[in-house]
Amino acid sequence: MSLDEAQKATVKEWVAQGMKLADIQKRLDSDFGLRMTYIEVRFLVDDLKVVPKDVDPPKPAVLPAATPPPAEPAPVPEPEAAEPPAGGRVSVTVDQLARPGAIVSGKVTFSDGQTADWYLDQTGRLGLSPKQAGYRPPAPDVQQFQMALEAELSKLGF
Repeated sequence: MSLDEAQKATVKEWVAQGMKLADIQKRLDSDFGLRMTYIEVRFLVDDLKVVPKDVDPPKPAVLPAATPPPAEPAPVPEPEAAEPPAGGRVSVTVDQLARPGAIVSGKVTFSDGQTADWYLDQTGRLGLSPKQAGYRPPAPDVQQFQMALEAELSKLGF
């Protein structure tokens, strides 16, 4: 599919107006009768050497320097009943470089010593990939994991 110079100028104008790639894709179909996939539109815009407004490079998680965190209310102590049966604790770490497709990721060690990778994707879904296939952490550990993860992410500004 090839665009003439007038159509290319129109696409450049759409990008300058702040249209997103999906909107450009729809306009190409409705205005010019060109059906293109999203990636084809992306390549077209790249070939025209213009940058659409909806393309923001992902911002890496940056650990704060020596600045103290903002004053937060004291954490609520965990109830003793929620203590895992083995008496262990759940520990959470955050990766400095998030895994592909995730906003933030890291590792968790549960009270029974089992480990898993965790990630938070762009839609806000939390995923867990245990090292041992089929492993399911105990319910108290899941609750501790969620609270520990929330505490770690709040330290990082998430």
